[in-house]
Amino acid sequence: MISRREALVRTATGFGAAGWLAALAPEVEANPLGLPIGCQTYPVREMIAKDFPGTLKTLADAGFQRIELCSPVGYTKAGFGDLVKYKGSELKKIIGDHGLKCISSHFSMKELRENQADRIAWAKDIGMTQMMVASLGGPKQPTMDDVKRAADEYNKFGEQAAKAGIQQGLHNEGFEMSRVDGKRTYDILFELLDPKLVKFQFQVSTISHGFDAAEYFNKYPGRFISMHVQGWSSSEKKIVPVGQGDLDWKKIFTAAKVGGVKNYFVEMNLDFMKESVPYLKKLKV
Repeated sequence: MISRREALVRTATGFGAAGWLAALAPEVEANPLGLPIGCQTYPVREMIAKDFPGTLKTLADAGFQRIELCSPVGYTKAGFGDLVKYKGSELKKIIGDHGLKCISSHFSMKELRENQADRIAWAKDIGMTQMMVASLGGPKQPTMDDVKRAADEYNKFGEQAAKAGIQQGLHNEGFEMSRVDGKRTYDILFELLDPKLVKFQFQVSTISHGFDAAEYFNKYPGRFISMHVQGWSSSEKKIVPVGQGDLDWKKIFTAAKVGGVKNYFVEMNLDFMKESVPYLKKLKV
């Protein structure tokens, strides 16, 4: 099973051509759902490792208003390690100085197991209200007991996060896309994870494995908090900018209301992310 990280097109570098005015536009004009347009920073991790402030300027120039980070503790080798030199409050200021805001980040299961309290404190210093993990990280061919153990552990993480005013969330990667007793592990997790303690973050590009965003939003109303957005061409079987390919974005975002989605993050190589912004600004749902 190819993970989201491996499937995404390798990040392009270079600076945005969009004007700074796009980043300063009133949030209410950001469409769809009247939500600020966000992006995941994993695709620009190599840029972040070299110049974090410069990368933020590039994203703001492209028209993004929100970013989703990856924890420098859990994603040290992925390019975020240098951010550990900043205190959470310092990161918040640097991000804010570029007209951006960060309310969510990805964390590794390992760092949550080792010191969840510390990671919660870091998140709150930046002003985050959501903490995500890419995957619970179970075996590729899990048993039902494996799934139950993973869910029990994550419910406990969710409980501790809730006490601090943080919403714990779960993405859908390799483990979640496996099957148990003829059923998708992902669907089983909706049964096992406490709906108050854990919300879900949907990866739209998993359509390539038959996971349809609109279908899941309608099937599990109120269980989602956010989504990662990618365009998809079924004929070419590859990721494309949002608005290209053959996904019905009005249908997806309409269903996202039912699912409970509160924010979304474009996640592709930098050029594709930039190309997606004009379409999202015009899309009304």
